[in-house]
Amino acid sequence: MKINALLATAAAVGPLGVSAGSPASASKMEEIMDIKIQQWEEARAQGLFGGSTLYRKITSKQACKNGVAGSGTAAYHCNNVDLHGFLSHEDLASTTKAGNDVWGWTAPGGREFGIVGQTDGVGFVEITRNGNLEYLGRLDTQTTPTSWRDIKVIGHHAYIGAESDDHGLQIFDLTKLLSIKPWWNPFFWQPRHFSKDADLTALFTGFGASHNIVAHEATNMIYAVGGRSGANARNTTCAGGMFMVDVSNPAKPFSPGCIAQDGYVHDAQCVIYTGPAEKYHGREICFNYNEETLTIMDVTDKTNPVVISRTPYEGAAYTHQGWLIDETMTFLLLDDEQDEAKGTVPGQEGHTTTYIFNVTDLAAPVNTGFYQSPAKSIDHNQYVVKGLTYQANYASGLRVVDVSGVEADPTGGNFEEVGFFDCHPEDDDDNVIKFLGTWSVYPYFKSGYILLNSIERGIFSLKYTGRKAKY
Repeated sequence: MKINALLATAAAVGPLGVSAGSPASASKMEEIMDIKIQQWEEARAQGLFGGSTLYRKITSKQACKNGVAGSGTAAYHCNNVDLHGFLSHEDLASTTKAGNDVWGWTAPGGREFGIVGQTDGVGFVEITRNGNLEYLGRLDTQTTPTSWRDIKVIGHHAYIGAESDDHGLQIFDLTKLLSIKPWWNPFFWQPRHFSKDADLTALFTGFGASHNIVAHEATNMIYAVGGRSGANARNTTCAGGMFMVDVSNPAKPFSPGCIAQDGYVHDAQCVIYTGPAEKYHGREICFNYNEETLTIMDVTDKTNPVVISRTPYEGAAYTHQGWLIDETMTFLLLDDEQDEAKGTVPGQEGHTTTYIFNVTDLAAPVNTGFYQSPAKSIDHNQYVVKGLTYQANYASGLRVVDVSGVEADPTGGNFEEVGFFDCHPEDDDDNVIKFLGTWSVYPYFKSGYILLNSIERGIFSLKYTGRKAKY
């Protein structure tokens, strides 16, 4: 199959870089990608990437009642999370019918939009007032399809990277979506297929393939991380680290350089620091998830970035992603993408494990404890809003966990799951630790609607109905 050949090509890694870009860490990434490709091929052979034929549109609210939202083949186990809308990847005009990342944008007038990552591009949707999803159009991948695509937003521009060779950074003006109003002419309007040549604000080609895109709106910086080919690859002086792109003028992006001090960076969160360590107040600090460690960096001076600390932890198998719990910048959550499968978790085997770090001292973070989900699954991406972390945990779907009590109990003993929506019912009778189901979640809309992107199904519009954070 052509798409699988492309995915296999994307998984190839050349000579290696420095530090975290060691042969051991590179082989870890290759191993994970190979496992994912194999599992996705098996799922495709089983017909799980069935598009709109298998996964029908949902255009009205399906309340979570007695632990289930929806009915028939569109019934999903849940708790305190209602289903408001669903569109398959085929409904979003994807020919590969497979998804990955998702991000959102709120227009100045309050309209809410989703940018839905797929192996062959992105689809644009609008979230209506009742939570329904309207497909507005799409933008194709810049080069070849790949299962790894990532999107972030600064201002009114989307920044899109991918693992495809020579892809670079697509910069798309989201205000182009504002003129698309299906309700003005519901019988004759057509979704718009945006041109990757004519409709981009800019295409930055200073780097090639990237695994993730990190956006820091306060400094108008994009950091392309996880370089695989081109100027940011492991075998370059950038070593797969943070490739910096200044997007102060989105039409004229430029790079101040790259950050190679800790080698390959898988993902990161960057902030203007206001936490307990007064020495770093006002500095641009990035919390990096670097395959083997939590690495904290001061990137204020783009010509002289500094590694403040590199912290390993018990149970580490592949340090993947994480997020600060609140604006005090005292604690963060870290997820590891291989600990469940490798059996390295410190608690119950196979249960999704979130590691808790006290980062009061940026030079010496402390792993104070961990939280384990009631479900067995692999974690992927999580984001914290008002004391609740919204976790996209592959086959166990969206998991909403109250983490607001971390200061009272840094071990995580008072963490509590307060809601979930399982978008992969195929394993409900026997939880399996596989890379199927949910890829990512976007929980930042003022309306309270949440976007959840499934690998094999499509995009879900959800709303959490449970209690607020307790502490």
